[in-house]
Amino acid sequence: MGPVPPRTRRRGLPSTPARTVRKLGEIRRAQLITTYGVGAMIAVENESFLIRGIDSWDVSDAPSISEPRLARQLGVSTFRMPPAPEPGRARDGVRAVRFPEMYSCPQCHQLQYFRKFNSPAGRAECSTCQERLVPSRFVIACERGHLEDFPYWKWVHRGSRTEAGSCGGRLTFRADGSTASLRSVLIGCSCGVQEVSLEGSFRRQALRELGIRCGGRRPWLKDAPAEDCQEPPRTLQRGSSSVWFPVMYSALSIPPWSQGIAKLVAPYYDVFRNESSAAIETFVRMQKLLRHHPNYTAADVVAEVERRRAAEVSTAEPAAEATSIEPPRNYRREIYEGEYRSLCKPHVEDAEVEQDFVCEPPAAPIDALRSPWGLTQVMLVKRLREVRVLQSFRRVEEPSAADSPLREAAISLAEPSWLPAFEVSGEGVFVRLDPERLNAWEQERHQIARAELIRANHERLLSARAGDSGKPLPPSPATPRFLLLHALAHILINEWSLDGGYPAASLRERIYGEKDMAGVLIYTATSDSAGSLGGVVAQGEPDRLEASLRSALQRASWCSNDPLCMEAGASGADSLNLAACHACLLLPETSCENNNILLDRAALIGTPDGGIPGFFRL
Repeated sequence: MGPVPPRTRRRGLPSTPARTVRKLGEIRRAQLITTYGVGAMIAVENESFLIRGIDSWDVSDAPSISEPRLARQLGVSTFRMPPAPEPGRARDGVRAVRFPEMYSCPQCHQLQYFRKFNSPAGRAECSTCQERLVPSRFVIACERGHLEDFPYWKWVHRGSRTEAGSCGGRLTFRADGSTASLRSVLIGCSCGVQEVSLEGSFRRQALRELGIRCGGRRPWLKDAPAEDCQEPPRTLQRGSSSVWFPVMYSALSIPPWSQGIAKLVAPYYDVFRNESSAAIETFVRMQKLLRHHPNYTAADVVAEVERRRAAEVSTAEPAAEATSIEPPRNYRREIYEGEYRSLCKPHVEDAEVEQDFVCEPPAAPIDALRSPWGLTQVMLVKRLREVRVLQSFRRVEEPSAADSPLREAAISLAEPSWLPAFEVSGEGVFVRLDPERLNAWEQERHQIARAELIRANHERLLSARAGDSGKPLPPSPATPRFLLLHALAHILINEWSLDGGYPAASLRERIYGEKDMAGVLIYTATSDSAGSLGGVVAQGEPDRLEASLRSALQRASWCSNDPLCMEAGASGADSLNLAACHACLLLPETSCENNNILLDRAALIGTPDGGIPGFFRL
């Protein structure tokens, strides 16, 4: 990360000295989507920086990623991997800005803006004490994503009507070490005001009571004007997870987009999008794009480009005709329905065609899985590709499907035509439940009553998150079918992490539980050595799957927190679980696409007294 230097030589002009570029640090490309994306803070030695918007990135050499279905849903033309320049190159591609701006010296205890310390170039140290400076531990943010330094001057001069800094004094910051609480963090001023601790600064109304309002600042966007904001700011620790929640979307590459001519055209579609058929054919011949693909012609390339154009138009027209009173589009369902249909059909590997998606049934029959387990189909996904995209981010409260558009913190000042993304190649196992048995089970009144408890709490949360935006609330997916499929995915991931040697964090779920869908895909979530070695596919062989399913259900039949876990009327964050806790069902955050909510172990094995039957029979 760092600034991009200007060109130092122009034709006909003498050279000028090159400006020294400070290299701040290195992070992996995937981390710029998942952990340190736009608007997130990153610590580099004893300094802290904020990742700037994508409109300041240098993506001239960044590879593009094609996933037409997801691009159309998100309203962009393409995706790009975060830039990763070769070693030795001057530019970095991704820029950062110093934040927080307030620093303190551990020796003289001065607390002031970094620039006032007059630190040597490229170093963060006090010019008086030669001690390393410490960035402010505290910031303030609001639910609309705005971010500012903690107002130390207003906090210590509480009750004063003068403007910040008008007392002429200098702020001090020290921790007396008497306790580990905020009571021992003391802020003072040389003007003589009494030192004040930061105790109570994290209360919801603490800043509002002092007349401190949100300034509408977006320091991650260059030259962004301050917005008018009425949301109350909250005090947060700089390293808290509440400072930055990514809003990510993902899609699996499925036929026809994942193979053949579609895969070949994908990297060049941005070039072809607005060109005529003749120009496309000329480009194909001049660049010799088909020299390794004798089965295709330039006419096939033109036909594929036309098909993509038609798909873009068909998606854009309904969006243009939409009105504010229509229910929101369920992007997840639209993406998942196509994946579900592809997973249910065999896609055999073909050596003559480049494929990102290979899905085959096991060679052995699955009769032993039909009864008593109720599985009607097992597919071995020997090859898959997933694209994950950063669309925006949230602060203070984690993202929700009912979030007001005002909560969407932008990752660029202008409407972006592309979004940062990365791709994962791996493998997985898809299982589908017997629809007849599932339909009968989910109509049982006790199952409906348990799901309704979670559904009511979830809809109450969605309503609170939506506020007064007037946006129609999305339906809660909390149905008996979804709770069952979700719990099944969790126990299989836990079991395979023990039996197959995979860390649970390297496995990921995908729940297909809406409408008439009734399947679960468990696949590798990383592209390292755990990504595609065949270990997950091996777990889908009928004999091994039966053994692991039996073992997983036996483990789920008793939790170390029982009977409290099984008898709980509500559990988990915002009471969005029933019988589910860290000892039985919960997974690492990277594995669960639903943030460990909407879970009920009783849907699998029923209650111990038999009053509520589970879907599976041990």
